[in-house]
Amino acid sequence: MAGGNERSVKALKEVWKRAENSLCADCGKPDPDWASSTLGVFICLSCSGIHRNIPSISKVKSLKMDYWDDAQVQFLAKHGNAVTKAIYEAHIPIYYYQPTYNDCQVLREQWIRAKYERKEFTEPGKQLPYSDGVKEGILWKRGRDNGQFLPRKFLLSEREGCLKYFTKQDAKEPKINVKIDVINATFQPEKIGNPNGLQITYLKDNKTRNIFVYHESGKEVVDWFNAIRSVQFHYLKVAFPIASDNEIKNRLTRNFLKEGYMEKTGPKQREAFKKRWFTLDHRRLMYFKDPLDAFAKGEVFVGSGENGYGVQKGLPSGTQGNFSWHYGITIVTPDREYLFTCETETDQLDWIRAFTSVINQAMTPQEYAIEAYFKFKS
Repeated sequence: MAGGNERSVKALKEVWKRAENSLCADCGKPDPDWASSTLGVFICLSCSGIHRNIPSISKVKSLKMDYWDDAQVQFLAKHGNAVTKAIYEAHIPIYYYQPTYNDCQVLREQWIRAKYERKEFTEPGKQLPYSDGVKEGILWKRGRDNGQFLPRKFLLSEREGCLKYFTKQDAKEPKINVKIDVINATFQPEKIGNPNGLQITYLKDNKTRNIFVYHESGKEVVDWFNAIRSVQFHYLKVAFPIASDNEIKNRLTRNFLKEGYMEKTGPKQREAFKKRWFTLDHRRLMYFKDPLDAFAKGEVFVGSGENGYGVQKGLPSGTQGNFSWHYGITIVTPDREYLFTCETETDQLDWIRAFTSVINQAMTPQEYAIEAYFKFKS
């Protein structure tokens, strides 16, 4: 902690160690060591970089390396994370996604700008660009077959309970019309190759279809994301009138538990292992030839331990299929075993943790129905 008289340094330490200031005010990361001298919040290094890009709103300084004068320390003491949050987060819609430090840059930046720059949550009943129940605009969509991103018109409607997209601006009929209750949306900047990349998935004939889109504006793509959540929330409120708001919130868009490459072999376990891209979306383990494929080549249902599902480190002895990666995983189901290999031990352990987290959860009635479909299909 650089410079300053002994009294102000001591006062700064006391404010800093308050319980309310032990997590970043914006992303929740533990032990923030930066603060905004104009907003009075304690933030992490990553969020401080975003604050630095809005200098008209926030001036950030290191709590360890920068000089804090008496007036600035008093300002921090008067505010802090609890007081400032009570102002800038007073009226967040329950469906609005509040990112954590694990989320991508565009989500965290637009959350910070929504709070402090646009002051979207300071007043009750404020009209927001994602709360109208309808949203229409252009998103750049990846072609299913040619892989090119082309501008497409999208229309989200709460009244109709669906998301549509049109191949032409003046088209009367949509190319796809998707019911809002089967949609999921996740940010995928690395996979899509754009910092504002969004993956929209939905169920079609009980199979997952992927649509990959982006928008040049980070604000616009985050508005689309929260508009989808808003429409879903109001749709589910009608469909499940006795469910609490928090129960419905937990059924909105969800991040994938794990994605990445593994090798897999076929059901006879004598075929050569092939490299595939895997996505674990709760109990659906999907595999693709390419991470940006529209449809999975196959899916594996991952049930609960009490129903005969399990995960084991390594491969069964005597496994015959040729494989180039040597960190094996065996998924046990009531009907068969699925064999995979990972490139590194870290990947292996990460996948095992992800599978274990699913297997340890009891299945819902809806998941029993999905399991029955998978058994019927096989």
